[in-house]
Amino acid sequence: MSTTAAPQDPYVQDGPYAWFRLAISILLSTLGGAGMWAVVIVLPAVQADFGIDRAGASLPYTATMLGFAVGNYILGRFVDRFGIVPPVIASAFALSAGFALSALARDVWLFTLAQGVLVGLGTAATFGPLIADISHWFLKRRGLAVACAACGNYLAGVLWPSLIQWSLASTDWRETYFLIAAICLVTMVPLALILRRPPPEAALSTPTNAPAFGRQTIGLSPTALQALLIIAGLGCCVAMSMPQVHIVAYCVDLGYGVAPGADMIALMTGAGIISRLASGFIADKIGGVKTLLIGSVLQCAALFLYIPFNGLASLYHVSLIFGLSQGGIVPMYAVIVREYLPAREAGQRVGLVVMSTILGMALSGWLSGLIYDLTGSYEAAFLNGIAWNFLNMGIMVFILFSGRMRPRTA
Repeated sequence: MSTTAAPQDPYVQDGPYAWFRLAISILLSTLGGAGMWAVVIVLPAVQADFGIDRAGASLPYTATMLGFAVGNYILGRFVDRFGIVPPVIASAFALSAGFALSALARDVWLFTLAQGVLVGLGTAATFGPLIADISHWFLKRRGLAVACAACGNYLAGVLWPSLIQWSLASTDWRETYFLIAAICLVTMVPLALILRRPPPEAALSTPTNAPAFGRQTIGLSPTALQALLIIAGLGCCVAMSMPQVHIVAYCVDLGYGVAPGADMIALMTGAGIISRLASGFIADKIGGVKTLLIGSVLQCAALFLYIPFNGLASLYHVSLIFGLSQGGIVPMYAVIVREYLPAREAGQRVGLVVMSTILGMALSGWLSGLIYDLTGSYEAAFLNGIAWNFLNMGIMVFILFSGRMRPRTA
């Protein structure tokens, strides 16, 4: 008698639909990432239009990052309760409205308000919340999936600046903003509707005989562990952003000009994509904490290299090393949250840690500039970043040695 094997459910974790959903998430993250990059590209045009100084023209970017930081937590909580579709659709409308209102603004204050409240919050839905959602759809390849979803943010840095510069060649920044508003609304809403299927119940359930939340357990309360991850995220990104924010100014101080510094930022971003994908593969083998610790140690080493090696060729090489080191760090926080903390709270907990990393980046830009003003050199600023990096490494070591594997259940 012949028997026919039962067809495999395509909607299980790590199944065909999970990979299709990951592709849609990457596309949404790339589209929504317009909010982070557009204001940077149009900054000179905005400054000239409003007749303000460079500090005033930088306020919209700061507001955008603050909205992005807070939005990751707020919208993460919505994902836990209502799923990913409502926040992403709201993100599409917020981005579209934000870019349109920014284009209509007649002074920098209205422009800044639109960027922070609408564009910043709208962009947030396409980073931390999307990462948290996709983490429910993978088990064996969760690290890789989370890293791939996080790459959308970097891919946006490749796509949008090119599109915006192309548009600015034939029109002004206001019409370019209207174009971005239309693209976000027309593309993101139908893509979000594809993600209507809820996560598999197995992804959100906890075995009744299991005393811990994730695959790993630790002798800390969820609140205490969350607090440690927030401090760690702040520490790693204060260190991470020092070269990213100040490398152009550093190159100018050394007499190399603006162009090499911009090239080094592009090099860091491109290498960061490789780092994120590699970190995802590694995390699926050894876990999120060990992978993050490796990245943090390598990032610290790269920061040390910036101090003695300040030749032009050397800075290119060190920037490549730095990009290959740091790119995978932030996505690993999402992996750690899923390993140790409740699955049903993944959205808000991932969002909270992502928020701390963004605030760390914002703090680093100002703090490094202050240290430079006080010392007249970037050497002390690099040392400050290294000190924050050691804080991150210490927390990861503590979590690593405090954790223990939970026995697998049948």
